[in-house]
Amino acid sequence: QRIARRMSASLNKDIVIQQLTQQLREQLQVDRVVLYYFYRQWEGQVTFESISDPAFSILGSKGPSECFNQEYAQLYEEGRVQAIADIATENITQCHREFLQKLQVQANLVVPILSPYGLWGLLIAHHCHSPKQWSQTQIDLLTKAAQDLAALPIIQQRVLN
Repeated sequence: QRIARRMSASLNKDIVIQQLTQQLREQLQVDRVVLYYFYRQWEGQVTFESISDPAFSILGSKGPSECFNQEYAQLYEEGRVQAIADIATENITQCHREFLQKLQVQANLVVPILSPYGLWGLLIAHHCHSPKQWSQTQIDLLTKAAQDLAALPIIQQRVLN
């Protein structure tokens, strides 16, 4: 019974997160929304995604560990929200720009998912077809979704699997 309950809870969590990323992608009118989970300190991967086209799939992708370090992690732990309208013109590191280009990203919106243990992951919206000016409403929507995710028991307990 305990195994069945755990499997049911895991399946329910997967359904909730998949539905949330799908709804966010549609509401934000973007090409991709992903959940990036840190399985080790500042090392993580895309564990959920909603995409407008199969060509945009990055499921399982890992971040550029050489670009994401303690300095960036601390900013997100402090609640940083990063909205980049055009990665070609934004003042970001070359490493970050090249990583986003490799993922076909032209505009990027990133909000932290914070657990009682600190930075659990990132909720990210990518627009791949063109640059995109992010409205405050869109930023608030993604921020609220990250807060809702952070309240899930599975995230409060720190583990995804």
